Amino acid sequence: MTAAKPLDVITIGRSSVDLYGAQIGGRLEDMRSFEKYIGGSPTNIAAGTARLGLKSALITRVGDEHMGRFIREQLEAEGVDTRGVATDPERLTALVLLGIRDQERFPLIFVRENCADMALSEDDIDPAFIAEARCVTATGTHLSHPQVEAATLKALKLARENGAQTALDIDYRPNLWGLAGHGAGEERFIESAAVTAKLQSTLHLFDLIVGTEEEFHIAGGSTDTLEALRAVRAVSSATLVCKRGPMGAVAFTGEIPSSLDEGESGPGFPIEVFNVLGAGDGFMSGLLRGWLKGADWPTALTYANACGAFAVSRHGCTPAYPSWEELEFFLGRGVIRPDLRNDAELEQIHWATNRKGDWPSMHIFAFDHRAQLEEMEGATTDKIGAFKQLCLAATREVAQGRPGYGILCDGRLGKHALMDAAEGDLWIGRPVEWPGSRPLRYEPELGPDFGGLAQWPQSNVVKALCFCHPDDDDAMWEDHLSSLTRLAAAARRNSLEFLLEVIPSKVGAVVAETTPKIIERIYAAGIYPDWWKLEPFKTEDAWAKAVQAIEAHDRHTRGIVVLGLDAPEAELAASFALAARQPLVKGFAVGRTLFGDTARAWMKGEVDDTAAISTMAANYTRLCTLWDEARAAAQKEDAA
Repeated sequence: MTAAKPLDVITIGRSSVDLYGAQIGGRLEDMRSFEKYIGGSPTNIAAGTARLGLKSALITRVGDEHMGRFIREQLEAEGVDTRGVATDPERLTALVLLGIRDQERFPLIFVRENCADMALSEDDIDPAFIAEARCVTATGTHLSHPQVEAATLKALKLARENGAQTALDIDYRPNLWGLAGHGAGEERFIESAAVTAKLQSTLHLFDLIVGTEEEFHIAGGSTDTLEALRAVRAVSSATLVCKRGPMGAVAFTGEIPSSLDEGESGPGFPIEVFNVLGAGDGFMSGLLRGWLKGADWPTALTYANACGAFAVSRHGCTPAYPSWEELEFFLGRGVIRPDLRNDAELEQIHWATNRKGDWPSMHIFAFDHRAQLEEMEGATTDKIGAFKQLCLAATREVAQGRPGYGILCDGRLGKHALMDAAEGDLWIGRPVEWPGSRPLRYEPELGPDFGGLAQWPQSNVVKALCFCHPDDDDAMWEDHLSSLTRLAAAARRNSLEFLLEVIPSKVGAVVAETTPKIIERIYAAGIYPDWWKLEPFKTEDAWAKAVQAIEAHDRHTRGIVVLGLDAPEAELAASFALAARQPLVKGFAVGRTLFGDTARAWMKGEVDDTAAISTMAANYTRLCTLWDEARAAAQKEDAA
């Protein structure tokens, strides 16, 4: 393979927002709601290869609007280099509406009239950017129009001049070549001598060509697969990889034999077909991972087949693709049940290894308190809401846009602060428990079936506080676990992270083993919080036992934040010194220590807004410094 370069692969071509019908088995006409994902084959492949550990980039155009920003933000969250994603001020981002009718019908509508990615031009191809890549991968749609074809060909020729590999996913969509109407988006094959001629004029530029049997039919100009492959071989020396659906795929590096079965192959996987849309892009992602890492073709095809299996078993395209860790786990363990999306162990790894964002350090200003504020002299619902906006202002004053800062804020009394916080980079946790409830009960906004979570922004983390203790009787524990199981399932269903806070000290006596026993019981019930919020333990042994209990069950947890319990700063400083020695503890989530005195004075009119913000910002700054110094001291101690 080629020498080391900053990028493994650059993909070029379509980029869209996919609006996937959420109801399965109905007509697209009857869809009531849609899930929003990034889409377009090159965009899917860029994200899919990034999940598999390749350094990927994309060349395309998006509109200068909300959907264009969505694509860019999602790609960056996936780890895709977006330097080649141009913003088109005149055109809209492409949209695709899709549905899952049954195992064979997948209606889709391409909304691409004068769309941004079809305005890609040769001027968008930067030779220096292309020179950074070991491979440039194109897809067939961008050979369908002279302008985007010219851009694609320029990128391919530059790649070859720089010694890079080149790959083509034929990705034949007849209606995108003008051969079918708007309502025929799911049509996969229409014969066309003109399309065949256009494809064959470019096939010599590739080292790898990938397609289904029907896609090789259009590339080779014959509906006999072997004859079509031989026609492609006549104009290209590329390795040809032919996808055969449930029979897997085969690779041909030389002459085409007398049977497809004589090609090199990797094992297929006996899984249930739920959604074929995007399966080819998942396949291509796995294939590129193997090919660009120097694997033999059976191994590369194994990766490809497995990634395709994930895609056909889940909703959406990019969201279905595995991380490298997930793929390794799947190949090592095998298929337990054919509907992979219902394999709990696999789905937990999929969720945990594909979460967006990185939070190695957490400085959380918690002002999600409700009952405590309502009890203050002079407090009203409106005044509490206004005060929470002052808390947000103090947070921002300290954070200054830096990573690792956030808030806990509720949606009942703090809804305006919560909505304002969405504009920015703060981590946002949002409580759902009814204050002080034991057994656990929830805020009315969730609704009896937790349907209220469907209205939450993606950035909000579901936070629940459970007052539980190992000595609770069986009935109480059954209530705890039933409530938490339903909440965790609803959070996952809505792709929301979940923070679980447990405070046993309010219920009974606490020793080093108390919280670990609670943690064990939570995991035994099949509940996997993304975050834990724990009391500030007083001994190193207590912290070690709690961390061990979590890591024994979940190697992928986001981590722990320490709560404050209205403790004075000196007491928190001592607890931080202990907690910071545990790498799994990411920081703190503290509230009344920061705002308590100020809130009481402000509610009575004794301080104004400016003074309140200033005082809370100073308190918050001191606490952030205390944590940072504790972490630095712990790291220095470890290094010594």
